[in-house]
Amino acid sequence: MRHYDAVLLGDGVLAIVGYLLKRLTGKPVFSIVHGLDLTYQNTLYQKLWVGFFMPRLDKLIAVGNETIRQGVLRGIPLSHFVFIPNGVAKPPTPSGYTRHDLEILAGRKLKGRVLLTLGRLVKRKGTVWFIENVVGMLDSNLTYIIAGAGNEENAIRDAIDKHGLADRIVFLGGISDQQKRVLYETADLFIQPNIPVDGDIEGFGLVVLEAAAYGIPVVASRLEGLKDAIQEGNNGFLVESMNAAAFKTRIEALLDDSGSLQKIGTRAQEFVASHYSWDSIARLYLDEIGYKQLHQPG
Repeated sequence: MRHYDAVLLGDGVLAIVGYLLKRLTGKPVFSIVHGLDLTYQNTLYQKLWVGFFMPRLDKLIAVGNETIRQGVLRGIPLSHFVFIPNGVAKPPTPSGYTRHDLEILAGRKLKGRVLLTLGRLVKRKGTVWFIENVVGMLDSNLTYIIAGAGNEENAIRDAIDKHGLADRIVFLGGISDQQKRVLYETADLFIQPNIPVDGDIEGFGLVVLEAAAYGIPVVASRLEGLKDAIQEGNNGFLVESMNAAAFKTRIEALLDDSGSLQKIGTRAQEFVASHYSWDSIARLYLDEIGYKQLHQPG
């Protein structure tokens, strides 16, 4: 520690380490906090980590405003938080993947435009809800691709079978980084249909920024951290969570005009590059930690 001016922890679970470092060295300790860092439903964790260790660090850097709200509800002063969004890496140079590559990945011929949901498959992501309530309302001449792993995998398969949507939905399960690039470079629209789940909030929603960084327009729920990640009309569109008609209307409006869809994708890509690049976000971290003040002469 004598070689360093300050400590930045990667998540709130490390607050116990930060507390000890601060006591032992007297140097400032900051911690990034995500939604589950504050809402994890364990009595001991809530009492010690949320109630004692985190409030004694110098600053909590929340990745979303809903995370701050949850912390305040649990007794941490608002002044103890600062909001800095997650950053996103610049996508690599396009590999030139085509519809043919996508169909090889899917293992079959695909119909019409492609909607994509990608990420960790947990209940709050709303994938099962979207299958059960929206896919059947959309034009049958499109394909919905779901990629990712998580405890909702069986529920997703059951929903596809129950509603007879196997010809319209491709469920890939876990994928490699190369397969993810195929999806990002060929999908027409990214869907993030989150639903409210008690004790499990979306702290930010990094995957929607990743999609927008590749130039894919995003339609997401107006819920929790997604409201911080998506700036309406700039890098995506927000609709009310669990409002099937609103999702249908927005999706169809975007897909009906291919020229506008491409322009929207380009605008989203440029917006993410200028507002959410890691270069920009890193400067916010340095400013908050007080890098300049720490290195002033004397």
